[in-house]
Amino acid sequence: MRIRESPVAGSVPLYEVPAWRERYGVVAGITGRGEPDGRGFDLGLWTDAPIGETMGRWRAFRRALPGFNAVVVGNQSHGVEVMSLDAGVGWIQVEGIDGWTTVSPGMLLTVTVADCVPVYLVVPGRAVAMLHAGWRGTAGGMLGRGVSRLAGATGTSPDQIVMHCGVAICGACYEVGAEVMAGCGVPTQGPGPFHLDLRGRLAAEGKAIGIGTITTSEWCSSHNREHFYSHRGSRGTDGRMVAYVGMPRAD
Repeated sequence: MRIRESPVAGSVPLYEVPAWRERYGVVAGITGRGEPDGRGFDLGLWTDAPIGETMGRWRAFRRALPGFNAVVVGNQSHGVEVMSLDAGVGWIQVEGIDGWTTVSPGMLLTVTVADCVPVYLVVPGRAVAMLHAGWRGTAGGMLGRGVSRLAGATGTSPDQIVMHCGVAICGACYEVGAEVMAGCGVPTQGPGPFHLDLRGRLAAEGKAIGIGTITTSEWCSSHNREHFYSHRGSRGTDGRMVAYVGMPRAD
């Protein structure tokens, strides 16, 4: 099923996965571009932007999402490493991690994206996971690793997991070579180039794993650059959004 993240009123450009807050008790969404001119609400940490401006935006992002002791972020490597974090305070930054899980309220899990697919997983009332899935992560089995880690932490089966593939580049905009299609297990004919729907590929994998509820975003980071950042759409000059999920503290 396709759904569209809804804009949230406020000074920080946020788009929430609809109904997850009410239905599952989790905060899940993604930041947007914000102002159309200049950098906008760029949350990329490894850029030439002044550090004071970047951290100012990160602090504004954190203030816009109360109920969390810690914000977890990694310097992603387009790999398949998934880490569990169930305690911490403040900012937690870890190198080489592309996915997170937690069973603890108060931990806000994040990944930075600008075309790659942010994959949100929730075991309602028990745990959440946030995965960064580009084509390499998809080909390497990132989704299966995240589901396995989440199921192991909660003692649940995949059919109890809810999955959402968030704002990312659509298949019409994502032009790739035969090696990418082969890596993602999609058959091809002819010399290419080809178009790959990563979210569709991940949703199909989730269904094969046995995940109970699967949705995909209607937004395309490239088609909808007035709202989001796109590495492909900008030819490598754009900023980064942050996709996030967490169970806020009850107090």
